[in-house]
Amino acid sequence: MTAYIIRRLLFVIPTLFIILLTNFVFIQFAPGGPVELAIARIQGTAVDATARVSGGGGEQAQGGQRSGNQANNSQYRGARGLDPKLIQELEKQYGFDKPAHERFYLMVRDYLKFDFGQSFYQNRSVVDLVIEKMPVSISIGIWTTLLVYLISIPLGIMKAVRDGSGFDIWTSVIVIIGNAIPSFLFAVLLVVLFAGGSFFNIFPLRGLVSPDWHDLNTVMKVLDYLWHMVLPISAMVIGGFASLTILTKNSFLEEINKQYVLTARSKGLEEKRILYGHIFRNAMLIVIAGFPSAFIGILFGSSLLIELIFSLDGLGLLGFEAVVNRDYPVVFATLYIFTLLGLLMGILGDVMYHIVDPRIDFEARKV
Repeated sequence: MTAYIIRRLLFVIPTLFIILLTNFVFIQFAPGGPVELAIARIQGTAVDATARVSGGGGEQAQGGQRSGNQANNSQYRGARGLDPKLIQELEKQYGFDKPAHERFYLMVRDYLKFDFGQSFYQNRSVVDLVIEKMPVSISIGIWTTLLVYLISIPLGIMKAVRDGSGFDIWTSVIVIIGNAIPSFLFAVLLVVLFAGGSFFNIFPLRGLVSPDWHDLNTVMKVLDYLWHMVLPISAMVIGGFASLTILTKNSFLEEINKQYVLTARSKGLEEKRILYGHIFRNAMLIVIAGFPSAFIGILFGSSLLIELIFSLDGLGLLGFEAVVNRDYPVVFATLYIFTLLGLLMGILGDVMYHIVDPRIDFEARKV
């Protein structure tokens, strides 16, 4: 198993390189880069609502326009009438004064040292920004994943054992409804019902904790944190438990109908011993081993709209604003971190396969 883990860790390096190179190439052909966005702000034609406009841009633009109204040969759309020196300063400011291959080399070199540079628009270290937003996303990811598994696994087992019964039918209706309702739509419903929308005003609608959180004692801090988590976590869970419940049920049904279960029953073994002593390990392989990837998916892929609705300043919102504002250091750094975590979680998933069932031999695999 050790040799397999080492091979997988070594495989992470070229995978990260290929993903970064692919996205870097795509970015080069994407219109509206940071220089064009800065020009649009200078010209007063920017329309991005989330942009953080610096205070000195207007004066700089006026100086550039006063220096001459002649057309220049700039490659940037909307740069006509601006001083070429201003364009050069913008290129230098955003690192576009170097060829693309040199910029990619410098980025990879710095990323190997976990040096992600400074944000273009927030004037802060990218690492500091990610660390600052991490508690919100981790809170959503951990609580959602744990609750989804705690609900789905027992429910899926009960549905498999009682397949075709009344319990299986009416819980299937709940599962279908939960699968059909998007998380963000359920979040809006929760806001309307319980966050002062039209009915009750029970839960807060903004932030991870209350403004006076630091003044509370330890017990009240925990309760305040959990109080703020109720609505966003409920919205995430309703959209995540359905598929896992169906997966658990189908896994158990497949194992229940196999020959070794019939043999165990013919020997007079108790149903509970058959279920939890024989069926459980085999049926839960795919469910338990999928925990790391499920956590990563919830942590980085499903929480953006939830963060927007409940005003939670997490990694999803950070990535969205970075894309809108063409904040490439934040975009590539978050991509690098998310990809690295995803690859490591994939290795952890294989390790969990081996822990759940030691009969699985990864040493025989080539990758």
